[in-house]
Amino acid sequence: MAAKILIVFYSRGGSTEALAKAVAEGAQAEGAEVRLRRARELVGPEVMAHAPGWAEAAANMNALYEAPTPDDAAWADGIVFGSPTRFGSPSSELRAYIEQLGGLWFAGKLAGKAGSAFASTQSFHGGNEGTILQLYPTLAHLGLIIVPTGYTDGSLFKAGTPYGASTVTGVVATPSEDDLAVARYQGQRVARVAGLLRP
Repeated sequence: MAAKILIVFYSRGGSTEALAKAVAEGAQAEGAEVRLRRARELVGPEVMAHAPGWAEAAANMNALYEAPTPDDAAWADGIVFGSPTRFGSPSSELRAYIEQLGGLWFAGKLAGKAGSAFASTQSFHGGNEGTILQLYPTLAHLGLIIVPTGYTDGSLFKAGTPYGASTVTGVVATPSEDDLAVARYQGQRVARVAGLLRP
């Protein structure tokens, strides 16, 4: 039976979305069933109006992806979180979804599943690795088995981090093909490990 992989991401400009789609492609290449979900905004239109294009991009992505629910996490054999870097940390939108998982955590329903993370930022040294690593304690508290990319594939010698896929989009508008290759590999690796961990 194929592994079931949940990918929960927040994206405003599309960079983290592109990585999430690549992670999904990699997991599907391993035969996994994938749910791709976008965390929702925590602010209203008056705040979004201060950043040109934010409201429009959010509406477009929300039409493409369902909002994540705790039921999605209960369904999954592996969970991959993706976030842009916000002042060196994961976005509040992604964290707000994670905060909904307390009931599953308390019941032990996430323990033993595979967990992984990826990130994007606008500037070099903007906190990609820090953002991924800040998600690791959360994965551990939830009881997930952390699955890093490691230097276990040739793609990691061109892009990404040993902790998870990443991209810097201040230089180019979208993730590079090297960035996407790491994300695909991450999806494959998580799907493989999740399949092995499934009871």
